[in-house]
Amino acid sequence: MTDSVKEEPNNNKTEEKVSEIAASSIRSGLAELEMRTSQTLQRLENVRHVPKEDPANPTAAGPVTEGTALLHGDQKPPSEILESLEKLIAFTNSDDDPDFPLPALDDVSHLALISHSIVAYLSHLDRQQLARVTGQISGDTSRWLGSIFRFIDCSASYHTDNAEATLRAVRLAIISRCPGYLEGGIPALANPCLYISENSTPIRLQYACRQLGIPLECIKLITTNMPFGTMDLSVLQKQIQADVAANRTPLFVVADIGSSLCGNVDNLTRLQEICRTNNIWLHAAGHGLAALAVTQGPGNLRSAADSITVNLGSWLGIPSLPIVLLHRQMQNITLTVFDSDPILSRRLTALSLWTTLQALGRETIAEKILLAFQTCSIVFEIASKCDGIRILSRAPGGQSGVHLSDLIHKPVDINVLFETAVPVVVFQFDGTSVKVEQEVAASTGDQNQDLTQAMINKSIEKVANAAYFDRLNSWLGQIIQRDCNNFDFEIIDHQIHGTCIRFCPLELGLGEHPPTPDNLENFAHCLEAHVDILRATVKHKATFNKLVEKSEVLRLVPLPDWAGMGGVRFVPEGWETLLTDQAKTELNKLNTDLVDTLRSTDNAFSLGEGTDGLICVRFGMVTHDTDVEELLDLVISVGKSVQENSKVLDTMSEIVKKGIETATADLQRESDEKLWSEGLLRHVPVVGRMVNWWSPPIKESGIKGRSLNLTQGVVESTENIYKYHMQMTGAPNQLPANKSPPTPMVQTPVGTTSSAGHSRNVSQSSAASASASATSVQETSTQK
Repeated sequence: MTDSVKEEPNNNKTEEKVSEIAASSIRSGLAELEMRTSQTLQRLENVRHVPKEDPANPTAAGPVTEGTALLHGDQKPPSEILESLEKLIAFTNSDDDPDFPLPALDDVSHLALISHSIVAYLSHLDRQQLARVTGQISGDTSRWLGSIFRFIDCSASYHTDNAEATLRAVRLAIISRCPGYLEGGIPALANPCLYISENSTPIRLQYACRQLGIPLECIKLITTNMPFGTMDLSVLQKQIQADVAANRTPLFVVADIGSSLCGNVDNLTRLQEICRTNNIWLHAAGHGLAALAVTQGPGNLRSAADSITVNLGSWLGIPSLPIVLLHRQMQNITLTVFDSDPILSRRLTALSLWTTLQALGRETIAEKILLAFQTCSIVFEIASKCDGIRILSRAPGGQSGVHLSDLIHKPVDINVLFETAVPVVVFQFDGTSVKVEQEVAASTGDQNQDLTQAMINKSIEKVANAAYFDRLNSWLGQIIQRDCNNFDFEIIDHQIHGTCIRFCPLELGLGEHPPTPDNLENFAHCLEAHVDILRATVKHKATFNKLVEKSEVLRLVPLPDWAGMGGVRFVPEGWETLLTDQAKTELNKLNTDLVDTLRSTDNAFSLGEGTDGLICVRFGMVTHDTDVEELLDLVISVGKSVQENSKVLDTMSEIVKKGIETATADLQRESDEKLWSEGLLRHVPVVGRMVNWWSPPIKESGIKGRSLNLTQGVVESTENIYKYHMQMTGAPNQLPANKSPPTPMVQTPVGTTSSAGHSRNVSQSSAASASASATSVQETSTQK
């Protein structure tokens, strides 16, 4: 709010009267909108994640997942609506998410987001005024971008994504090649053909075909030159000639300038020659085009391509900037024929770019992009020096070996510039160093590695074990992502080479910046350390497989999703011939106990499950000084120990079971004997009372209970416990005076197995526990 001071003379001209003018009368609508938008953005920046409901603060819990069926009838104030939006953003099901779901905004990003609100506000201007404002903003932005990216005297359109920009380029190509398309539509265009390298994704061309009603079979995938990964121009020429001979219309060629996964760059100069000869529209796309903003020498890209795609939002890490299509100028009717509103469509959207370009300036834009290319070169150098890493992307500088900084002030040579500026680094671990060591050892006659071992090591090369190396690279990528979180590493699936790790500093998200020198140094140490672990694991895996195959009690277990050294299962001799369901259960229990015991000594062991559903012992990553034979011997020895302990427990369980059966039989026999000795009349109701009154029974004629003595394997009478109130195992000084423990009245052996031998393997605590369990089944005698 702004206050204004106004001087007004009074009648006496001696006093100055100060009056306050209402702020609403002079307040700028844009300033008010900027203030409110800034406040809202600041609130959203400070929203924290709420992963779980807090019982002490129920209002902090996440929103209900089920949506409301009907809109509420009452009005809601804006503050309450924003609060519900904050709760929706704050809710998460994961505890691993950062505290703040939205990244912080710098000044330029803040301005870009505010511009989107201003666009909606400016659309309510008078049409004549709106046309003037839109023309000025769009014209300035087009001239600035044309100057920065060496596309002089161009036209521009602004789009939400790359697919929309490609669709616009295809439409321009159709109108340029077939002017009758505007009146006749598709029939005027005879079977168009669109060409793209097989290394590039055709999704955007497929989107354009669906929007224009063109069959997808019109997209022609051109094979690549294997050494370079670029479009094979001889194949392209043959395909164009074949299409012309078949009365088809070659229409559109997409040049890959670093847009593919590995950042391949097609020869733009030769492609332009082919397209001019055949009247074909040439469109260039990719991160390599960003290098044009770094150069300052003379040169023009307009002669090399008909249109290019510029993605400043990704290259600079600024949110919500539109994708720009720069193309050669055409008639005005052609530029606006596909727009629903010539004034608003794709023109006022340039406001965020208009404000961002001015906020940064040309020098800052060039510095940021140059830093991204230099970071890519350093990452390439670090990865190429790491033994065991294979680089799949191009080397910065190409065959000339020059640096991008050397070309800044020289005249722009398109092919040299794009060959030098590499926007992507793609690498993977392929175990090359292991194979080199084997070849050196074989050629020098190393006595420590015989021919058999060399043949075993060949079985773990990447060629024969592609799936296993994919798991190793997936593990490496996840470790690097965790330890080097300042880098935006991506784990990708290459069509030929399998799992790879990709780094592209020109694909920045909101709040992301290129790594610092300290980050690069940390990455170098991290990569070297973990690749060394992978080399050791691959080297020891050969010995591991060989030793497991020779073992009598270990079996190798395939683990499709495990990147460690491998998995083994401890199988006692003779068990494999009797793998019933019960035997499998016992085998799983045995290996589970084995893993629990091993983990107490080394966390490298873990519990796994093979493809057959049985439990196994998993071995993780190892280092070069790991003794694999010692590890396997440890597994075998611990496995046998666990097996023996399980036998003792099974024997003790059998003793207790037989003891219960013996005690039950003794009690039943003694009960029958008592019945006949006392007579049947004592057990007849009513009559028994008369008999007991006439002839009282013997006082100690009750049935004695039974207890199981595990140390001797016998069932004993409990007479001594209840009659003399003492335990048989009590100390001598606990006995009553002049009394000695009598011999138990009943001693029945339990089975034929001698328990004395087993008692030596059972601890005192186990015996006491088993004795207490056996005593719980005894029947106490009736004390009269």
